[in-house]
Formats: sequence, C-alpha cells, structure tokens
Amino acid sequence: MEQPIVKVEHLFHRYSVHWAVKDINLEISKNGIYGLLGSNGAGKSTTMNIMCGVLKQTEGDVFIRGIDTRKHPVEAKRLIGFLPQKAPLHVDLTVEEYLKHCANMRDIPGKQVGEAIDRVLEQCNITHFRNRLIRNLSGGYQQRVGIAQAIIHNPDFVVLDEPTNGLDPNQIAEVRNLIKKIAEDRTVILSTHILPEVQAVCDHIFMIENGQLIFSGTVRDFDNYIIPNTIFVSLRENPGEAELKELEGVLDVSYLGGIHYRLKYNDAVDVIDRVVEASVRKGWHLTEIRQEKSSLDSIFAELSKKSK
Repeated sequence: MEQPIVKVEHLFHRYSVHWAVKDINLEISKNGIYGLLGSNGAGKSTTMNIMCGVLKQTEGDVFIRGIDTRKHPVEAKRLIGFLPQKAPLHVDLTVEEYLKHCANMRDIPGKQVGEAIDRVLEQCNITHFRNRLIRNLSGGYQQRVGIAQAIIHNPDFVVLDEPTNGLDPNQIAEVRNLIKKIAEDRTVILSTHILPEVQAVCDHIFMIENGQLIFSGTVRDFDNYIIPNTIFVSLRENPGEAELKELEGVLDVSYLGGIHYRLKYNDAVDVIDRVVEASVRKGWHLTEIRQEKSSLDSIFAELSKKSK
C-alpha cells in the first residue's frame, strides 16, 4: 500500500507555557492544493515549520512519504520544498546566482544545476529576469523567486506560508495561477487567514484555531457547513416588510434597499412556493428569488466559536 504523502499524528508544540499546537492529526494522500486556514496566531506557521523540519515539535510525529521527519530529517527534507512567510532571498544576488546557490544547498548534481534553474525559471515565468538583482524586482516577482527556490529540487510536497501576503491584487492573481500550475503534478499546502484565498485556489481545507484542527474537508463541505436559512427576493412592486412577514413559514424579513428583501425561513421550499404564489396573486412582480449560501465569514466565525 502506498504511503500517504503527508501524515501528522498527535502533534503538540509549546512555547514556554503556551501551547501553540494541540493534538493535530491530518493526512494527505493525493496531489492537489490544500489550504491551512486560520486567524493570525492560530498555529498555522508553527504547524508548517514542524512539517518542514524547521522546528522540533514538543510531541507527536510527522511523516513525509512514510519517512519520520524527526528520525530521518535529511531524507524527509529532500521531498519538501518550503517558502516561509518571509522569503529567504539574498537580494544582492541575481536571480540566477541565487537559484544556483539554492540548487547547491539541495545537493543537485553539478551537471543538473543549469537544467534545474532553467526549469524553475520557466515554470515561474521569470526567465527574462535571470540576470537581474533580486532587490530590483517587484514584490510579486520576488515571491516568484521564492517559490522557484522551493521547487528547484522537484519535491513531492511544497509548503507555502502566506504566499500572497503583502501583494497587490494583480500580483495575487499571478501567484495564485502559479500555485495551480505547480500543483498539477505535486502536493501543495498553503497557509492563509484570508477566506477568499481558499475559495480561489484550494481543493481541500484544514482549519486551525487556537492550535487545534477544527475542520477538514473540501471547499464545498466548508461552504455548506452551516445550513443556509435565508432567501433573497426581488419584488418590483414593494409589498413592504409587514406583508411579507405574514406569509406562512417566514420567520423574519430584512429590507435590503431598492426592491430587495431577505427572508428568514424554516423550510426553504415551502417559503419559496408561498412567495411565488403571493406574488402572482397580489401583483408583486417577482424578478428574482434564490436560496442564499452561508458566507465564508459566518462559517469561519461559527467554527472558531466551536473551538473555544
């Protein structure tokens, strides 16, 4: 049976008297993009640093392709590419000089170094900057160089800690596309505290709060975690809140401005039928009606509350 790409068992870590990570268990068995979601200080960076062997855990085990990162750190790290929250760039080197330095640190055989550099320059779309000093690159391109060093040894498992932090919207979109490209033939895990980030790039979410894993599932699972209980309605002839509240099954009505209302309900199908029927009978001219999804913010807040 093939070993999981990553397996974390009963992971704990303590800084002085503060437990930053408490009994985290997770497993990744197939390629894709995995999001490690949590608020600032939730324990994301600590977990990632332990996964990559940068930090020694207080308790628990991490396995990369079945290799224990504590007992066999060198062998495990050969399979890992890591971009910390602050990219470890030598800004007075050119892009090519820096990547050559990284290739040598990764023990890539001399004859293969040039090929490895060319490959990551192309993958990260920075070939035209190979002779430019890193300090003269924009933030987005510096982040690309940071990602290039993380994949120069062609690892199975790539860890990106807040990879879009501090970038402008255009740079964020570019880095997201790059991450998707990298994940086509390997496993990527990225941390973020920004909810739309996971929707944009991730296949699966692990959510950490207060050092504990409080959710594991697909983005759809996460989005549907809290059952929606509202309907959005647009009525060209405004009936008013009071008249809508009189409909059977409507628990509450919020006026959203213009011709729009939000109805809270117990049974969505029943209330939708009542609104449609009343609209036809009373001439409200219904133009839109739809069941609303729970917002990611409300799900995040609910999950966080359950972890306390």
